[in-house]
Amino acid sequence: MSLPVLPAFAPQLLAFDLDGTLIQDGGTSVPEVTAAALHRLKSLGVRVALVTGRDFPPRAVAEAISFDALATNNGGRVQIGEELRRNAQFSPADLTAVLAHELADARTVLFDSQGIYVDLPAGREPEPWMVARSFKPMREAPREGIVKVGFYHPDVAGHAQRLRTSHPHLVVTGGQEPYAQFLTVTPEGANKAAALTLLAEGLGVPLERTVGFGDSDNDEVMLELAAFAVQVGTLPLLTPHADAQLPDHTHLAAYLDALAERLEQR
Repeated sequence: MSLPVLPAFAPQLLAFDLDGTLIQDGGTSVPEVTAAALHRLKSLGVRVALVTGRDFPPRAVAEAISFDALATNNGGRVQIGEELRRNAQFSPADLTAVLAHELADARTVLFDSQGIYVDLPAGREPEPWMVARSFKPMREAPREGIVKVGFYHPDVAGHAQRLRTSHPHLVVTGGQEPYAQFLTVTPEGANKAAALTLLAEGLGVPLERTVGFGDSDNDEVMLELAAFAVQVGTLPLLTPHADAQLPDHTHLAAYLDALAERLEQR
């Protein structure tokens, strides 16, 4: 299979979604060939940033790749080197609106800088990752400092539509493929396009020299903004924004190596 088209310009910043793009969806480590390709690009002066919906990357990912910058919580928290540039939080009123749902027996998770707070349906056991995070019951969650809310329920699409109508300033992702039963809500401005703008500015890179990589609906705004967009996977929502497409994350290393070879020849 021939490789997809490469950007015509020399990229200065590569911004990667995590799950389903840089690593297997729900995984905890970067394939060695992908890590090697990224180190090769970094040796050529290319900056590398992670832009993820998670509240922090797995330790193995952070150790395998020395990211120049990191955006988590769908772009709500932006860190460049050791400097925190943004940490978006819900206002108490917005948080009340987000939690005012009609999803009977929904599993709800709130995130703040201290940890996670979980509302489990009656009789539902916590998942291993919740236990590993030392979760607390949602009744103990503070009303301030919440940076992200997640819902797990078959009918999250309805709640997503209500929030988009009543609180259009909030960032609502999920409730559609590939996460039809999972909904994430983040505060105003906490999206991946805003994160890419801050990352590029903080690293001194023109947006015209950025490349975005993503696979799901929360990556749409980042791929639309980046000068060159690489879609990983086949989600129809992203295809109109894609300048290049990869079948899945296992093809990423070969693409990055081809990009490195192009830069080495310049």
